[in-house]
Amino acid sequence: MMSRMKAAVAQLVSSIASGSGSGSNPGAGPEHSARFPYSRPLFLLLSPEEAQRAADHSSRPILSPGQGGRGALPWDSGYAEVINAGKSPLNEDQATREVVVVESKNPKSNMEAKEINEDGENGDKDGNGFAFHYWALFDGHAGTGAAVMASRLLHMHICEQLRDIADILRDCDVPPPICLSSEAEAVTADGAKSPAHEGDWQPPTDNESRFLLEKEISHQCLIVGAIENAFKQMDKQIARERSSYCILGGCCALAVIYLLGKIYVANAGDSRAILIRNGEVIPLSNEFTPESERQRLQYLGYLQPHLLGNEFTRLEFPRRIQHREIGRKMLFRDYSMTGWAYKTIEEDDLKFPLVYGEGKKARVMATIGVTRGLGDHDLKVHYSNIHIKPFLSCMPEVKVYDVKKHEHGTDDVIVMGTDGLWDVASDREVADAVIQMLSSCEPDDRDRFTLAAQDLVMKSRGVLKDHGWRLSNNRLGSGDDISVFVIPLYGQT
Repeated sequence: MMSRMKAAVAQLVSSIASGSGSGSNPGAGPEHSARFPYSRPLFLLLSPEEAQRAADHSSRPILSPGQGGRGALPWDSGYAEVINAGKSPLNEDQATREVVVVESKNPKSNMEAKEINEDGENGDKDGNGFAFHYWALFDGHAGTGAAVMASRLLHMHICEQLRDIADILRDCDVPPPICLSSEAEAVTADGAKSPAHEGDWQPPTDNESRFLLEKEISHQCLIVGAIENAFKQMDKQIARERSSYCILGGCCALAVIYLLGKIYVANAGDSRAILIRNGEVIPLSNEFTPESERQRLQYLGYLQPHLLGNEFTRLEFPRRIQHREIGRKMLFRDYSMTGWAYKTIEEDDLKFPLVYGEGKKARVMATIGVTRGLGDHDLKVHYSNIHIKPFLSCMPEVKVYDVKKHEHGTDDVIVMGTDGLWDVASDREVADAVIQMLSSCEPDDRDRFTLAAQDLVMKSRGVLKDHGWRLSNNRLGSGDDISVFVIPLYGQT
């Protein structure tokens, strides 16, 4: 066991030294063709020559859509990206920007969901559905397969989940039905039959009513549930199809969806989004790392100790324990604790901690530095048969921003970025850079948000000097892949 622990420590040290936040699966070579061929985001419209130049780790050119007179993104959204400084052969980030029409599953209407390229809010022309706007970033690790696949399919999973409730969402004045019959018949929360849902439901008698207290569910909660289920189905599809295709690695996923007057921000991983409104910074997501999810991870280790493989302990200590310290009391904490207490050290406590390290150096099982995302179904602890996937959640945290409750100015935006941006810039620094760039442009300049995205990528990448990529203050710049969306709110919502 000790030899394996030494190997785990060595792997942790080497992954930290290389700046990698993830583990890999040694010997897991591609036995099948890729589910989708690798490419940069399709909306960049890169020529083969441009794609080749974009992969240069030494010059690290910044890419944006609309170059060479080609069309800009809907909403005039700004986007920019840059490849890493040599951490991995390919840019493992992916990005998607779509406008998707959701059509009702009602057999009387067209059942096919559509992707459209124009701006649109009202769905199909026959009035059977609605559209949602979608921006997403996928930060891949240990391979590009999961990120590429999710970038092509996650929005369609969201569309499919929304199709199941399209008829309910279209009638915002009627509460969502508590129960749907097999024929899609429904009853609303107040006990009335929902329009066009005549069925076999009968109201409760007086004797039954006290047992049938019902929660009032909003349309917003239905949409949040649809997004959560879409992430889950996306992860299941990756797991299912990896037996037929080469889908290497995993990815963090951050998605922004504008639907029916509200913005939904779904995050699974360490990418982040902020809202800049009237100069104020409002976080729209949280990072999910071994430190931020320590208690969830430890609780799972408590419930299912076999997942630890008899080589890890769920308990956290301030440092590694030495054999000569058995019998002494040391600080520790478990899943139920936010503070620290003392316990007597036992033989079992010599095992490697489930969560080890601090900040960006924290790892789960000495392997991976994020705790939520898609993929990673074959990820194991190095030199062991212990699977890490049970500790990694595909479920996003979904936050909702009601745009109708606020007035937005011409410089109010949402900034989405992979961790290559946030590793070297604070929320305030990002906001100040965006505000400065936007204020230097004319309000009606359609390229101003692209310029803001490019400026963020350039400032976080830095300039190549004798001692590597350096920021303006001579601090080390980001050597990671960097991808950024800048989404305007004024005049769009």
